[in-house]
Order: sequence, then C-alpha cells, then structure tokens
Amino acid sequence: MAFGKFLLRGLWSKKARSIGLTLAIAFAVMTVVTLEVTSSGLEQAAAAVITVGKADFTVAQKGTSDLLSSSVDHSELERLRAVPGVKQAIGVLVATERINAANPVFIEIGINPADLAGFGVTVVAGHPFAPTATDQVMLGWRAAANLGLKVGDRFHADGTWNTITGIYSTGNSFGDAAAMFPLPAVQGYNRLPGIVTLAFVKVDPGANVTAVARRVDHELPELTTIRTASQFGRADRNLVYLRAAVTGSTILAVAIGAVIVGNTMLLSLFERTRELGLLRAVGWTRRRVVGLLVGESLVLAIIGAGVGVGLSFGVTAVLERLPALTGILHANYTTGAFIRALATAVAMTILGSLYPSVRAALLVPLRALSYD
Repeated sequence: MAFGKFLLRGLWSKKARSIGLTLAIAFAVMTVVTLEVTSSGLEQAAAAVITVGKADFTVAQKGTSDLLSSSVDHSELERLRAVPGVKQAIGVLVATERINAANPVFIEIGINPADLAGFGVTVVAGHPFAPTATDQVMLGWRAAANLGLKVGDRFHADGTWNTITGIYSTGNSFGDAAAMFPLPAVQGYNRLPGIVTLAFVKVDPGANVTAVARRVDHELPELTTIRTASQFGRADRNLVYLRAAVTGSTILAVAIGAVIVGNTMLLSLFERTRELGLLRAVGWTRRRVVGLLVGESLVLAIIGAGVGVGLSFGVTAVLERLPALTGILHANYTTGAFIRALATAVAMTILGSLYPSVRAALLVPLRALSYD
C-alpha cells in the first residue's frame, strides 16, 4: 500500500480522534485569525486618516494613547511651518460623534476654508462654509448619500443644527464619509482653542521627503512624523498594544494547541503500539514511522486551518453586526491573515507531535508486538 493511502487510512480508522484534533486546531486558528483581521481593520482605518490630506507626511503628538487624542498647538504649528523644506502645513482638528446607530463613530474635520484646496478637497455642489461660521457644514459625498442629505438641508452635529453649504470629494473613502466644519467651530465645541489634532505637510518641490521628515523630528521632538501605517506606533500606543496582543494570542494558541496535539498523539501511540511494532518488524525505518505520525498531524493541521478560517468569517460577521460594534469593527482579510492561520496550525501540530513521534521511533519491535 502506498505511503499516502496508508496515512489516510490511519486517520479514517480513528475518525473520532481525527475530528476532535481537527476541531481543536480549528478553534485555535479561528481565535488567531479573528484577532488578526479585526486588528488589521483597525490599522487600516487609522492609516486612512493620514491619507485624507494627500500630504507627503503627517505630524502628530508623540506617544498619545490614540491618534485622535493628538494635540498640536498654534505655536508648534508655526514652528513646523518654519522648518526648512516645509512648503505647507495644514492643521486640522479631527473629532468623532455618534450621529445615529448606523454611524456611531462619525468623523468630523475642522479646517479653515482657505486650506481646502491644499487639503485635496473639491467642492462638487454648493460652496464652502464661512471661516468663522458656527452653524455651517460641508458633507463628503459618501456621507451625504448615506444620510440622504443635500445642499441646503440641516445636519445636527456638534450640538447644533448646521446648514449644509456644500458637498465635497477628496478621492479618499475615509474623508468622503466625513463632514467638514470651520476650524474655530470644532475647536470651540471641543473646548480646544488653538489646538489641532494633525498637521498635513507638503514639502518644497524637489526636496527630499525623508530628509525633511527627519528634520521635523529633530527640531520638534514633542511631535512625530508619520508616513505609513507601520509608523503609527510613534503616535498611537493603542495600535502597538493591539499588535502585541495578536502576537501574544498566536504564541498562546500554538502553546496550548501543541499540548492538545501532544496528548492526543500519545493516546494514539498507546492504541497503535502493536501496529507500529509490526511496521518496524516488516522493515519500516524509524524515519518512516516518524513521517507517518507527523504526516497525519499535518493533514489534520491543513484541514483544521481551513475550518478555522471559515469559522473566523462567521464570527467576524456576527461581531460586525453587534449593536455596540456596528460601524466600528471592520474585518480586513489580508494574505498575512491566511499565512498566520496556516503557520499557527502547522506550528502547533509539529511541536505537539515531536515527542510522540520520537517515542514511536524508539519502539522495540518485539516489545511493541507483545504490548497488550
């Protein structure tokens, strides 16, 4: 009988054990993948913030608990604008508000109307708000469509009813699903006079973006520059903690899974001692016996990884529809998530099958055949 068929026959003959081990692997993979895709979704949403302004890089307060808690005052913004190589630094105040059940974290951007063009905003209907207006707003075209509003309608936010003066487009899904207000109005409502959350920087033509960013980091050490999602840890500690939690959960899943696999394989070894002794007696090498047991584990690992990913799709779909998480949690299935799923399953099965496989390889055929 071919080695592959012999391997599959062994799995089929112990269906209960195979199914139990597959489910254990699947639940471990489900946990890891669900954490991975949800954290990736949060990172993706956070990264979208820095792409709204179409800047060369974004500047935020260093080491805040989350990016939206960043605080850059007027004097720091002026110092930033004076850094050699900086052509433009647009300060915006970003806040969130619950508009309704479908929009629990609606983004509100405070910005001076004079900076709209530099921020990449195109007014597609109506006109911009007045610089010091306290009851005017522009909606992104996605937000207007989602809320069923148009120019001239009234929009309740920031504790007041605001007249929609215009509909805008940024070419960014995050920005187009938000609302823009005069900067002083948002600062006043949030009691943050003279404060902005982020500064979107464009460098002089021909200037080296990396060199300018390093100059900003050196001259304004209380601030930090961000160009990519991987650099968010400089300003947002929550994302750092979230990545650490995903890594920790993966290690824990591998460790616990390896123990479960090891125990199951040891039970299987005791049940199959005579069978393995017979195989050794008819000429099977130790390497071939180890290959049989590890091969069986790997087959179950691959099946378990597939089942675990499928369960993760179902779990994240349910989580996204929970009232407390609607509009906040968005799963982001990346290639890395599937690689992590397979790596977790393979690692836990290989580690778990090492000891039982070594014991099987060291079986003495005569003693194994006499095992009762």
